[in-house]
Amino acid sequence: MPVRKLRPTTPGQRHKIIGTFDTITASVPEKSLVFGFRKSGGRNHDGKMTMRYIGGGHKRKFRVIDFKREKDGVPATVKTIEYDPNRSARIALLFYADGEKRYILAPNGLQVGQTVLSGAEAAPEIGNSLPLQNIPLGTIVHNLELNPGQGAVLVRSAGTFAQLTSREGKYAIIKLPSGETRMILSACKATIGSVGNSDHALERSGKAGRSRWLGRRPRTRAVAMNPVDHPMGGGEGRASGGHPRSRKGLLAKGYKTRTPKKASSKYIIERKKKK
Repeated sequence: MPVRKLRPTTPGQRHKIIGTFDTITASVPEKSLVFGFRKSGGRNHDGKMTMRYIGGGHKRKFRVIDFKREKDGVPATVKTIEYDPNRSARIALLFYADGEKRYILAPNGLQVGQTVLSGAEAAPEIGNSLPLQNIPLGTIVHNLELNPGQGAVLVRSAGTFAQLTSREGKYAIIKLPSGETRMILSACKATIGSVGNSDHALERSGKAGRSRWLGRRPRTRAVAMNPVDHPMGGGEGRASGGHPRSRKGLLAKGYKTRTPKKASSKYIIERKKKK
């Protein structure tokens, strides 16, 4: 999906770059797969703010996405490609042969009218979901499970993809978008292809107001705070704030924060590359 740069008729439009929405074929979501939900504004059940810089934003309706793809052997036809305000990727509405309707993440190249299938017998084609043990080596995949039947938890953002590089026993070796290489059980499912809306990374909001529409409030810089509020606050004049660290004092920008004895470390072959 290409992007378009607007004419600088206002200060907000001068730097604005947005998607063209040319792949979207429906403007109203499927009513049976939508429900309303209230935003927390960063408050807990006592009304106390526990997460800062959250609040406001446009009202949204939640689209129920099928991340499990457990309807094995039942073909489904792609009815529409739709916009989802809750994620960066586009979603596709599937009409199954038994009459059921479900939303999935729309991969690159998925067209309206195309037939998709899930299960071990499915062909390794775009939009089909099958276990890693049935996918040819070198295939580009997304929507990966970490445990069989859990539902996809990895590689779900717009434009992302992973690659099946090899197999070792009951494990498949996957190279993730971060550059990390790890082992995942071959019984876990993945969807063929990369996530659609790959030009999402090229978009620029152009103005602060667009962040407010998304529910993001202005963020106060740590060096502008007082010492009581943040470890990097205080000092005479415009002090740099010392070594970058979090509000709780945890070092940032290069300091490793992953727990050394984490159980999943044994599945990681190569850590993600540093930026």
